[in-house]
Amino acid sequence: MATKPGERKLQILQTVAEMLEQPKSEKITTAALAGKLDISEAALYRHFASKAQMFEGLIEFIEQTIFGLVNKITVDESSGMKQVEAVLALLLGFAQKNRGMTRVLIGDALVNEDERLQQRINQFLDRIETTLKQSLRIAFSQGELSESVDVSVYANLLLCHVVGRWHQFGKSGFTREPMAQWPQQWDILARMGKI
Repeated sequence: MATKPGERKLQILQTVAEMLEQPKSEKITTAALAGKLDISEAALYRHFASKAQMFEGLIEFIEQTIFGLVNKITVDESSGMKQVEAVLALLLGFAQKNRGMTRVLIGDALVNEDERLQQRINQFLDRIETTLKQSLRIAFSQGELSESVDVSVYANLLLCHVVGRWHQFGKSGFTREPMAQWPQQWDILARMGKI
């Protein structure tokens, strides 16, 4: 029995994430979630006012985890291109380790949910793209990029690669891992910045 404050809330979020990890998972209902946790639906609503709030909790976890690590990368790594490589590897690796979260990131789990959830994921992706642009500007100033490269276009291309790998992972029932062939793919993506 959860006794510490916040422990049950965390347990609920972990269970939602586990339910999302099933490749052929059904739509998550509060009844199914309550059944999995062996509690009443009313008990769920003591911790979350709505199912949308549960998904917001998962999105907060994604944001805090990813941006905490991105900030560490940008502080610890001086090379702009190495920052970009590390951020992309982080995004791909996070999805590979957190299958349920991947379904949130690609919007799969948010279908028929409150539209503000998808808007929040869109904002998350915009922030990632902005981070990539900043690292690419550093790379440009360090002579790591060709003068003909448009930083905004390149950042968007890199983000599209990541989102595409997430989709491939989710839609394949988690069999096509995002990190598969990463070193070779990064080599190709990095060379595009030198054209």
